[in-house]
Amino acid sequence: MSVILAIDLGGTRCRVGVAEAAEPASVQLLEDIPAPRSLPDFLGLLKVRIASVGATALGLGIPGLATGSICRWVPNLPFLDGIDLADELPEVVIGLGNDAQFSLLAEAHCGAASGLSDAILLAIGTGIGSSVMTSRTIVAGQGGGACSFGWATADLEDQGEEISGWLERQAAGRAFDKLGRGLHLEDGQALIAAARAGDAAALAALEWPIQALAAAIGSAVALLDPSAVIIAGGVTGAFDVIEPTLRTAIDRRLPPHLRGVPILRAQHGAGAGLVGAAFAGATGPNWRTIA
Repeated sequence: MSVILAIDLGGTRCRVGVAEAAEPASVQLLEDIPAPRSLPDFLGLLKVRIASVGATALGLGIPGLATGSICRWVPNLPFLDGIDLADELPEVVIGLGNDAQFSLLAEAHCGAASGLSDAILLAIGTGIGSSVMTSRTIVAGQGGGACSFGWATADLEDQGEEISGWLERQAAGRAFDKLGRGLHLEDGQALIAAARAGDAAALAALEWPIQALAAAIGSAVALLDPSAVIIAGGVTGAFDVIEPTLRTAIDRRLPPHLRGVPILRAQHGAGAGLVGAAFAGATGPNWRTIA
């Protein structure tokens, strides 16, 4: 039986799993370790784990852009930029991709997007990752960076940044943390808890990030007309709090024929990247096309 080494690599953590090619959805988590901080450490980790599990395929999700087997831009792990994994690991089949695209891959195979032909996913955590599926294909773009909605802008005065997009600065986890501290709460989770309990100040504080998300999602729906919008990442824990306001704010920005698109909570939670990596490893370089 062919074995897949599945890796969900983040800016600070690295989740390693193993799966049989016939059952990638049943990937088993082997370890959750600090992300390697250098190229020799990273390649060493891959080679040791491939040998230890007898893997013939590798599925690797990265917090950046990839085309084919080449890492293009990984801002939190810049030592990966330009590395061609096929050159480094010629003995294994490689499925390499962006972590948010892998999350949508997992949801499309066996999650919230199962059976859908078109979907948008926003993975909202420390930053905002995003991906799009059209006609059961994950959209790449010419450099692997298509549909990067974390960089959507709805402020003509914003001057931009090198690392973070406008939407990330308005509505990702660190924005929720900042709003919470502004109300003398510990962090964004405490802000959500207060809003859930009906605290008026907390509910008012959440209005801005929700409206920012609605502006970006509404624009994406107008452009792509998806079957559903899937919310993934750490913010899924706040889904019950933000979804009603988000629903209304999105529809207000759309014509009647595009209103009411389902807004769904991702089903795989924090494990989506690892499941997607297993499916990518099982398929290889053509993982973007979903049967």
